[in-house]
Amino acid sequence: MKTLLKMEGLRELDNDLAALPKAVSKPVVRRALAKQLQPVAEMANYLWPGADDSAFAVSSRLKNGQPQPDVGSSAVTMFVGATRSAPHAHLREWGTEPRYHKSGKYVGAVAPTPSLTPSWETYKGDILQGLAAEIRGELEATLSRRAKRGL
Repeated sequence: MKTLLKMEGLRELDNDLAALPKAVSKPVVRRALAKQLQPVAEMANYLWPGADDSAFAVSSRLKNGQPQPDVGSSAVTMFVGATRSAPHAHLREWGTEPRYHKSGKYVGAVAPTPSLTPSWETYKGDILQGLAAEIRGELEATLSRRAKRGL
């Protein structure tokens, strides 16, 4: 199913962000993305079958060893993923095939128990719809702080 979204005001928002130094504009977008992605992490933690309620979090960095996205220097990326307390989250999210040791000993299989995927599917439309407004709010707050400091 294809979802069509009409987002207005992005060109003006992009122009406003471009008028600021990168050191100021990137954190504005990063904070807005983090706020918009937080409900995804919260729902994924709620659905997580373990007792740990901090299995998923929003971050601007991936873990060591994970493939890094190939984006330009002006891009801002945020991720929702497993924390150190749940390094096995991908195994529970998608499950595993039957596993065997080198000796041939069967050590089991894991049935998929998705928590992050349904969370993303639930909130992705809201994230895209609310992102422009969130960036606008963060931008106005940043401009207000800069004006108070005389910048």
